[in-house]
Amino acid sequence: MSNDSMQEQNWYSKDTDETLKEFEVKESEGLSQDDVSERLNKYGRNELPEEEGENSFIKFLKHFNDVLIYILLVAAVVTALLGHFIDTAVILLVAIINASIGYFQESKAEKALEGIKNMLSLEANVLRNGEKREVDAAEVVPGDIVYLSAGDKIPADIRLLSADNLKVEEAALTGESTSAEKSTDVLDEDTVLGDRENMAFSGTSVTSGSGHGIVTATGENTEIGKINQSISQVEELKTPLMKQTDRFGKQVAVFILVAAVFIYLFGFFIRDYGAGELLLSIIGLAVAAIPEGLPAIISIILALGVQNMAKRKAIVRNLPSVETLGAVSVICSDKTGTLTKNEMTVTSVMTKDDSYEVTGTGYAPEGEIRDGDEEADAEQRGDLLELLTAMKTCNDSTLRKDEEGYWTINGEPTEGCLLTLAEKANTDIDRLDVQSKIPFDSAYKYMAVLTERDGEKLIYVKGAPDRLFEMAERGNGDFDRSYWEKKMKQRTTKGERVLSAGFKKVSDEVTKIDHEDLEEGVEFLGLTGIIDPPREEAISAVEECTKAGIGVKMITGDHKDTAMAIGKQLGIGDGQKGLEGRDIDKMSDDELSEAILEYDVFARTSPDNKLRIVEALQENNQVSAMTGDGVNDAPALKRADIGVAMGIKGTEVAKESSQMVLVDDNFETIVNAVEEGRRVYANLKKTILFILPTNGAQSFLIMISILLGTLMPLTPIQILWVNMVIAVTVSLALAFEPLEKGAMDRPPRPVKTPLLTPYYIFRIIFVSLLIGGGTMVLFMNLINQGMEEAMINSVVLQTIVIMQMFHLFNTRNEIGFAFNKNFFKNKFAFIVSGVLLALQAFILYVPFMNTAFGTVPLGWTYWVIPFILGAIVFTVIEAEKAITRKVVQRKEKES
Repeated sequence: MSNDSMQEQNWYSKDTDETLKEFEVKESEGLSQDDVSERLNKYGRNELPEEEGENSFIKFLKHFNDVLIYILLVAAVVTALLGHFIDTAVILLVAIINASIGYFQESKAEKALEGIKNMLSLEANVLRNGEKREVDAAEVVPGDIVYLSAGDKIPADIRLLSADNLKVEEAALTGESTSAEKSTDVLDEDTVLGDRENMAFSGTSVTSGSGHGIVTATGENTEIGKINQSISQVEELKTPLMKQTDRFGKQVAVFILVAAVFIYLFGFFIRDYGAGELLLSIIGLAVAAIPEGLPAIISIILALGVQNMAKRKAIVRNLPSVETLGAVSVICSDKTGTLTKNEMTVTSVMTKDDSYEVTGTGYAPEGEIRDGDEEADAEQRGDLLELLTAMKTCNDSTLRKDEEGYWTINGEPTEGCLLTLAEKANTDIDRLDVQSKIPFDSAYKYMAVLTERDGEKLIYVKGAPDRLFEMAERGNGDFDRSYWEKKMKQRTTKGERVLSAGFKKVSDEVTKIDHEDLEEGVEFLGLTGIIDPPREEAISAVEECTKAGIGVKMITGDHKDTAMAIGKQLGIGDGQKGLEGRDIDKMSDDELSEAILEYDVFARTSPDNKLRIVEALQENNQVSAMTGDGVNDAPALKRADIGVAMGIKGTEVAKESSQMVLVDDNFETIVNAVEEGRRVYANLKKTILFILPTNGAQSFLIMISILLGTLMPLTPIQILWVNMVIAVTVSLALAFEPLEKGAMDRPPRPVKTPLLTPYYIFRIIFVSLLIGGGTMVLFMNLINQGMEEAMINSVVLQTIVIMQMFHLFNTRNEIGFAFNKNFFKNKFAFIVSGVLLALQAFILYVPFMNTAFGTVPLGWTYWVIPFILGAIVFTVIEAEKAITRKVVQRKEKES
């Protein structure tokens, strides 16, 4: 049998004798040293494979991998060959600045695999040559007999041979918040990971009890190793914005190349320009057409979005993810702690005489036990008082208020909430002294205590209803089991976990109790229905998602009935339909791709299930956000368009595999982040709508100048000044525009929505011709007056910059009227306009700037004329927007 197939069998479905035989080991002896050496050679060390990190310099160079940057770099080379070294230096500086911003803002180390390695055990207690010894966990091999006790980290995947009250904390692997109780029983072949009670998995921890077992898988063949492999193999998808800007860059590059070749041939053969002079003009055209400042301003706007999200308790780990959030169409959320409080709460109490509803949620003892419209008086209801006393006394947990004023429990959550229930009674419930105890064990599913009240000795027992039903049937011939089973069914169908209690009177001589004491005479007291309640803010957040056209899917390790019931309370699914992990395992990719649109609740899921769910959504062109907190979630978090890790209960592996971390583990925070993402995307589009007419106007001027055979209106270095100063000053104001009204009432934009819609293309061309045409008229007038070239260049530069400044106020509302109630809300728009004017004064009146950029000082006339032209541009664009508004309104009415 091969190494892989030996370690990948379903050992949980084989009995212990067969497993020992397969691995050729005796339970009483363990492996010999020769066996260990041979197996180390065969299977390798119990370690995860190392992955080589990428060199930082290579990461930096990757930020030059853009077709527009290539054109800039070619322009830098040509200007250097022509001896224009200042132009070369400025062009290279722009390219380096853009790459640096991208590197520092977007670069993130891939630490997820390292995070998994840190979870693994360092030592292991094994049996070798008949003796127990402690060895390095890396030396553990398949077939080793390993001993486990409370506090141990499990070194490998183990088929348990014994389990004495053994509980293992597996949340990082399975997503289950409570410790898993272990046994040695043989399980079915199709048992999902979270239900494999006879297995202990590498990287998890023993919380109580003890046991021993045989190692069935080591290293990359363990369940955690498979996840490690999945993370390294998962391909991270490009964000919608990155795809759109890549496409946009290629379109601009094709336009530049076609226009450059045509203009060069025209200028050389028709206008008789010199080859060197014409080449410099073509470089000017290329530089004019490239929005050099756009990558920088996109990074800055995204960085500001990151800061805003951090204030709203969402930490975004890489910049493009901010914008991706605005395009999210489906949120796949974990249940426990994200949609729910992760605080077990008793919501119902049933005694033989009455049924009660319990108000209040969480561990805080705030609420009432109510019978209909009134509070139940526990003093007057003997059956209720007895049940509450039993639940409080037969209990190992404690309830306390921490330093910050929060109520917390120390112990099992299902026991802690029973203490909260007792505190909600309108009278003090005694916690009686325990004289003897039978601790809870999954083998018999109950706990019992011996106590004394009013001089009378009692045994209180608490546990699974079926076990107490059996005791009550033996103890009381009048016990109506079918009645209580119906009561229990009413609660379980609502997703509640049901616990029951009973009592038995014993003689004064009894000082110690055992299981035999419960075989007869037990009287049944009643049931309590327990649930992890939905967060109230999560319910409203799901409603908000529905309004915004965003689907919500709940993916949990919990049981199907519970998941569907909680989902219905939250507004996710209908409470009737849900898929289990084992159902997903049986589906082909095509079948799952269809089912993913039909089902909203997914229960008992494995790591592979989660990954396939994300891929199925992406096959349907859905932009998905996936929440998670455990190692098991890491592959799906990495593959999702937005992986969302939990900041409080999330493992480091989950955080490093995600794009966003929730500080408060709250579903509502994701919805807030989506809202911020929509605002950022809207402002990015406004920025593009604002910046590109600058490039269009300059390109128009240069092409017309070459076609007419006149001098160049701007030099390449002056064009770079205009492009950068417009991008990183004035356009920055648009990053602070608030979310437009109704933005969260619209569905998310389709994945294939282009960055430039037909209206945007029209508007960019229209404004480019408006600004370029106005400047051209002034330019030709200056030539006719016989002004020197430096003066003409300075006036043209001044005119384009100021006209674009006026255009900023058009762009703040896409088609809405500029002068509205929000006109003065964005103070930054006025601040950056002042900064822009100061920069213009700097380039025109500071001598060394005159030398570097070929400018000259201008008189007040050439400040007034550009302002007049800017006001004209502003008015004409507002008129166009008014016409567009009417057209849009008419189309909306017709549809």
